[in-house]
Amino acid sequence: MRQHLNTLYVTRDGAQLTLDGETVSVSQNGNRLIRVPLHNLEAIQTFGWNIWASPQLIAACAEKDIHVAFCSPYGKMFYRVSGFTPGSVLLRRQQYRLADSADKSLSIAREMIAAKILNARTILQRASRDHSQSDALHETVDLLSRSVRLARKAESAAQLLGIEGQSAELYFSVFDSMITAPGWNFDTRNRRPPKDPVNALLSFGYSLLAADCKSALEAVGLDSCVGVYHRDRPGRPGLALDLMEEFRAPLADRLVLTLLNRRQVSKKDFSEDAEGGMRLSDDARRLVLSTWQERKSETIMHPLLQEKITIGMLPHVQARLLAQHVRGTLDAYPPMLWR
Repeated sequence: MRQHLNTLYVTRDGAQLTLDGETVSVSQNGNRLIRVPLHNLEAIQTFGWNIWASPQLIAACAEKDIHVAFCSPYGKMFYRVSGFTPGSVLLRRQQYRLADSADKSLSIAREMIAAKILNARTILQRASRDHSQSDALHETVDLLSRSVRLARKAESAAQLLGIEGQSAELYFSVFDSMITAPGWNFDTRNRRPPKDPVNALLSFGYSLLAADCKSALEAVGLDSCVGVYHRDRPGRPGLALDLMEEFRAPLADRLVLTLLNRRQVSKKDFSEDAEGGMRLSDDARRLVLSTWQERKSETIMHPLLQEKITIGMLPHVQARLLAQHVRGTLDAYPPMLWR
């Protein structure tokens, strides 16, 4: 089992990352901000327009299998540097054959999307217990139960896409009712760029989740760009987007609801950019990242393995289970179902 280490997040524009012995040193304007031992890291992720890393640090990280990703302030990944792809070439060849098979791809995609809908339903169920007066929540929970059954019986990728789209529309139609803190409104899901603070938080959370899923897949030797549901597109990590579907509601969405309902963020933490997108302040990004790391350190009982693991390890566990299915040692891919 892969050891769950830490991710170093760098959010300050103008920061410089250099190698200092066996540590990564982060400086800004000639002042050292922090030093972190490389053996404590599994990834480095930056968020900003003007963050620089030295070639020596990049080389050391590649040698030690520490992934380095450079992202925009919104969380969109520009590029990612990693070392030699681990795992067996036979596994990846089998993955490519499976991805080229419409039937085999659909069998995995059905389970992933059914899990996504079921986990979203679980989040709504928890909210409905706290908001028993909300008829809309109860009705949506019932409708999503039907969507789960339809997803598991989908006869084509196009049909599954339609079911997922309808389910997402239902889920986000009542998302606003799960926000209990006053002063926040959520009308609909929008992105690229997000037009309001809640969508900005959701997009940032999804970008963090996607990066973790990409690292998990590559750690077991799978090609994160060759998906079974999200089809091939240059620059898109299709399989990482597939894997993250079952984690969207319980990890990213709950993170956003926690930050809002605990009043840890305020309207002053957001500003509109020249393109009309909503951008988080540096302080808000640091808060999201620290809360994300705290959440990943919590433990949970994995329903299939019946072992307690950290939440941060879940993408790695699911990636390993997916690899076993690709190899043929598991008859079907077992998605993560939240309880």
